[in-house]
Amino acid sequence: MAVIDLGARLLTADDLLRLSSQGVRGELIRGALCETMPVGQEHGEIVVNLAAELRNFVKPRRLGRLTASDAGVQLEWDPDTVREPDIAFISAQKSPPGVRVTGFSDVPPDLVVEVASPGDSRRDVNDKARMWLSFGVRLVWVVHPDQRTVDVHRTNHPVATLSDAEALDGLDVLPGFICQVRTVFDP
Repeated sequence: MAVIDLGARLLTADDLLRLSSQGVRGELIRGALCETMPVGQEHGEIVVNLAAELRNFVKPRRLGRLTASDAGVQLEWDPDTVREPDIAFISAQKSPPGVRVTGFSDVPPDLVVEVASPGDSRRDVNDKARMWLSFGVRLVWVVHPDQRTVDVHRTNHPVATLSDAEALDGLDVLPGFICQVRTVFDP
């Protein structure tokens, strides 16, 4: 992720929305633009695989909303922070269905999925998971394509690493959701 210097002025979430209409893609970290880049086919397939599994569980039960990375979540104001999880689930209790959200959501998700990009270190994505937890996210899954594993992060719990022979569990965030880890990696 490259930080783009657009002068000394800090950007706002509204500035980020305007820039996205000009083809600039990125996140804001305390007002600084951090450009994001496409990360490849495998990354995209993993996101689609897991998003489909989640959608097939969430939608018929009307449990809440699912979004993809370009949706953005505003986490801080003045200076603004807007992050892009690869997948986010926000419960219906926190964001009722039928209510239109046209800009960035200001509601921290209940579940965030981050797929490690080829250049990401394990430490970098684990730091990002801790960041999400610090903003009230209850469950973070960090997918590691090279190892075919998923790290499960929860507040006040040790990180659990699941192999492709194990299953993801929605725990108390999505009770009853189970997905075989290998399904996430199958093309």
